[in-house]
Amino acid sequence: MKISVIATLGMLSLMQTPPSYAENANGKKLFLQRCAMCHGADIKGTGALAHKSNPPTPDLTTAAFKKRLRDYPGVIVSSVILRPNGDLIPKTLRENGVKVAPYAWKVSDFRDLHQYMSEVIAASR
Repeated sequence: MKISVIATLGMLSLMQTPPSYAENANGKKLFLQRCAMCHGADIKGTGALAHKSNPPTPDLTTAAFKKRLRDYPGVIVSSVILRPNGDLIPKTLRENGVKVAPYAWKVSDFRDLHQYMSEVIAASR
């Protein structure tokens, strides 16, 4: 019995996704589902709705944004998503008939999204 439990745990540990990949996969999923329609998969402001917002969706691979993302990790992402008084993002989506289901954001989601965006931005040099 003891050997079978140890063997089962060993097999399960081999099947688990490493934490860094799991976090990155969550960040990528969130970005593609909730951000790419404006920012584009490349994060350069090339999404289908990029030029339909006012002001137009920014290129997040610029040096200025990279610095803000590095200086204030997670704050930039969360402040844009959760801004209490600005409604630019919902307005742009509404005006273009895009429906995005409500989402209960967790701290780990902001971390994962920040990590994913940082990796894509770093690779875009």
